[in-house]
Amino acid sequence: MFGSKTDDKNKKAMAQIASSASVNTLVQGTKVVGDIVAESDIRIDGQLEGNLKCSAKVIIGSTGHVKGDVQCANAIIEGGFEGKLRVQEVLNVKESAKVIGDIKTDKLIVHSGAVFNVTCAMGAGQSGKSSSAIDSSTKQATQANA
Repeated sequence: MFGSKTDDKNKKAMAQIASSASVNTLVQGTKVVGDIVAESDIRIDGQLEGNLKCSAKVIIGSTGHVKGDVQCANAIIEGGFEGKLRVQEVLNVKESAKVIGDIKTDKLIVHSGAVFNVTCAMGAGQSGKSSSAIDSSTKQATQANA
């Protein structure tokens, strides 16, 4: 009687906004041993020992550490990572990061100060070719941190 159709539409719209803006969080002091599958962004400030498959963005915070295989659309690493990382679009490795393992990504940003000891294949459709695709400035930043 008082606009119930409008209220229902508003509730559905709000639910869609809330679900599209949701971020999963593994907080500092929490340790997960096992596999995680996420459709929305996930931020890890705790520890994960296992595999992570995410349809969106993975953020490993400065206190976070992941040991295992990760597949995602985009990634930002501020903390520690050891394992295989497959990023469909952009991998951003921040100054405080320590990354060890095997990386495949379309685009790569490595900030000065990061520890980046990896085998890396870049570009769309890479089939495991190693670090020859890394530009000279990234190689210099990697070598300066070794």
